[in-house]
Amino acid sequence: MTRLLRLVIVVLLLGTLLVQLVVLPELSAGVASAYPETARLRAPALVWSVAVLVPAQVVLVAIWRLLGLVGRDAVFSLGAFRWVDLMIWAAAGSCVLALGLLGWLTVQTLGYGMQPGIGLTLTGCAVLAGGVALLVAVLRGLLVKAVGWKGEATALRAELDEVI
Repeated sequence: MTRLLRLVIVVLLLGTLLVQLVVLPELSAGVASAYPETARLRAPALVWSVAVLVPAQVVLVAIWRLLGLVGRDAVFSLGAFRWVDLMIWAAAGSCVLALGLLGWLTVQTLGYGMQPGIGLTLTGCAVLAGGVALLVAVLRGLLVKAVGWKGEATALRAELDEVI
């Protein structure tokens, strides 16, 4: 199962790289040629769009590391918190970047308007990233409880061993 999940992570990482290196540049070139009044926005919007995907790649790497902890049966260790916290901050950062890009594009295109699809896509990305951050924060709380219970169980087991 872990190998399958790692394969999925590799495919997703390659997919995000493809989007960053091929799809977004082609899309921005198409928009700039179809709407010459937006050509000046191409480079900054492209850089910002590529940056929005970096936190998603960070989350995928953190999941890879957590899978390694699962394989070593150490997922309930304190080391897991570093990766879970990284996932929370990366997802929140992606949400902020998407909202920032949406705000910047809205201001830059005030005179002639922005395509609705771009605004909806960025809003959807922000909502999705924010939802992931909230979900992982809740799961972190469950991890805190699980680590605490494991610690209590270990202490009780040691105490019981002393009694016996």
